[in-house]
Amino acid sequence: MEAPHKVIVVGGGITGLTAAYRLVTDAKRAGVQLEVKLLDAAERTGGVIGTSRRDGFVMEEGPDCFISTKPEALEICRELGIEDQVIGTSPTHRRSFIVRRNRLLEVPKGFYLLAPDSFLSLARTPIFSAAGKARMACDVLIKRKADDKDESLESFVVRRLGREALDRMAQPMVAGIYTADPAKLSLKATFPQFLEWEQEYGSIIRALWIRKKEQASSASASGARYSLFLSLRKGLQTLTDKLKASLPEGCVQTGVSVNQVSREGKGWQLETNKHPMSADALCLAIPANLAGGLLNKVSPNLSSELTGIEYHGAITANMVFRREDVDHPLNGMGFVVPAVERKNIIACSFSSVKFEGRAPGEFALLRAYIGGPGQQSLLGRDDTFIADLVERDLHAILGLQAKPMQTHISYSKNVMPQYHIGHLDRVERIERQLAQVPGLALAGNAYRGVGIPDCIRSATAAAAALSAFLDGSRQSE
Repeated sequence: MEAPHKVIVVGGGITGLTAAYRLVTDAKRAGVQLEVKLLDAAERTGGVIGTSRRDGFVMEEGPDCFISTKPEALEICRELGIEDQVIGTSPTHRRSFIVRRNRLLEVPKGFYLLAPDSFLSLARTPIFSAAGKARMACDVLIKRKADDKDESLESFVVRRLGREALDRMAQPMVAGIYTADPAKLSLKATFPQFLEWEQEYGSIIRALWIRKKEQASSASASGARYSLFLSLRKGLQTLTDKLKASLPEGCVQTGVSVNQVSREGKGWQLETNKHPMSADALCLAIPANLAGGLLNKVSPNLSSELTGIEYHGAITANMVFRREDVDHPLNGMGFVVPAVERKNIIACSFSSVKFEGRAPGEFALLRAYIGGPGQQSLLGRDDTFIADLVERDLHAILGLQAKPMQTHISYSKNVMPQYHIGHLDRVERIERQLAQVPGLALAGNAYRGVGIPDCIRSATAAAAALSAFLDGSRQSE
């Protein structure tokens, strides 16, 4: 019997776990022998996804949900048999807020990230000044851009809707997704629909108005839907734990860091902190800049493109309060904070309201988020310092009457790739150069989407590419 081909997946986050899972299941389905090893430098798998469960509280250390409009996460939950654990946001308070002068102002119904779908919703909101509203309304009069060149979120929003629309709505709404500088963030790589709507309808407000009418006319034909934001009953770590448990015994090796990779004949050689390893195919499911560092001898041009992708880190602070010690009614899912407010936190979820079962009824579980280009130095500070910053902001905004009963702070470095202007052009160059390196796949949130479904889709594509490569190798042997 021929020895099975070997594949090594480097990186044990949601991307690497999915890639390994797909490789194993695809090989089983095809009836071929395949040895898959997943290496992770950390002592636990899951990467940025982590859930702390204690004393009746479910605290998310990284992301707390995924979106249903991209189906990949929900589909893999079905495959793994955990679809019955998927939950939507609590139906009681499905709204969110924006901070203005320490007040929480409701995001008006009909606003889509940065623009309203009607002049009435714009006129009624106190988020903008009268002058800011008038400038936003001018969107229907401004001519569409003559070319399709990439531009920044800041450039687009200011050009079409004005500076106040950027500062008070677009920047804070986008910050929690990309932790990015809006002056550098590529619109084509993040919100291409706005560019498409500008070209098709000549106005963002007009596009949203037309789409609203179309959705209203088809609403009766659409069936029941999951909530836009989904999670798992006991936290998102349920998904990564299930993926790990689905892999063969001995597949996952934690505490193994890869120092260098090289091509040897038709295969790969890896130098690790444990011992050398070899493989017929290799999947790098790690941050692009780290992947670039490993590939500097294999493909200098590919390495250069990968290391050119900048990363930011983030801090998540879970805090528990007695419900009676928070003045605000917490009648929403949470709030975002514009950078012009000069706070330390950029967002806060009312976790005990957003998803059922996150905390006992007499307590409030708040999940604050620190990130962005101006806050990276905070990742080196200790828990006490970070907790003081978060408490100060929450006290001013929510009216805290006591110190938190519990505080759980998590630090994630090198986790948020920055999709700068021209990002998609860079990704296309990466993909062209990658095609010249047989038996290598790249996967993760650095390329074509930062969310959990995006990572799953990227991993699935990487596994399919390596399975096809190995199938070709078998046929040529």
